[in-house]
Amino acid sequence: MPLDFWTHAPLLVAAAFGAGALNAIAGGGSFLTFPALVFTGVPPIVANATSALAVSPGYLGSTLGFKAELRELPAQRLRREMLIAAIGGVAGALLLLVTPAKLFTGIVPWLLLFATVLFAAGPALAKRAQAASAGGQGLARWREPGLLAVAVYGGYFNGGLGILLMALYTVAGESKLNTVNALKNLNSLVLSWLSVAAFVLAGAIAWREGVLMMVAATAGGYFGARWSKTLPVAWVRRGVITTGLVMSAVFFSRL
Repeated sequence: MPLDFWTHAPLLVAAAFGAGALNAIAGGGSFLTFPALVFTGVPPIVANATSALAVSPGYLGSTLGFKAELRELPAQRLRREMLIAAIGGVAGALLLLVTPAKLFTGIVPWLLLFATVLFAAGPALAKRAQAASAGGQGLARWREPGLLAVAVYGGYFNGGLGILLMALYTVAGESKLNTVNALKNLNSLVLSWLSVAAFVLAGAIAWREGVLMMVAATAGGYFGARWSKTLPVAWVRRGVITTGLVMSAVFFSRL
């Protein structure tokens, strides 16, 4: 392999390991994987696709952790929502693939900033959504159109996907947090893996970097699950928000 790959490998491993750990504790792993790939010379669109590949194994473990909650839901509903998530994820991936590289480079800072603000506002959004649901204001009829929109966003750019899905299901009337998490993880798994499949078929994956980061992110997720029992989540969240703001500023400065 070229020397520059081995020169960049420690940064990619560290970013992916950190992303896996962050996703297991509080989310926000894409704030590490995507910038690391760009900084090592991977074109932004390929970096976004490879970043999605790198963190994708974590969704399977998260989904399996909520098997009991998923079994309690109607199978027909699960199949319908998985189909919607799949369609949205593929549509988002195709939208990314047809976006001109120069245009995507220009909107990356805005996407990072949006995802950072969304992450920071996550707890407040959850409280508002729970209050609306408890007050009988659930918008169940908008659940599936909302899921499609969120899935398209997730297929295009993964940052903040989990927060959007949790807010959507809570506002739509899901009162049990475990059910919300189960649906969030299942649909994240479906749309992410389908969007990654589209990226693979389109040849938009940097495979050396992607495989290396997948292994590191999986290890990070394992240790992150253990650390989550001792690390203060508030501190981790502040670190993620700071990282997102710094990355946004760096990408704005590169325009």
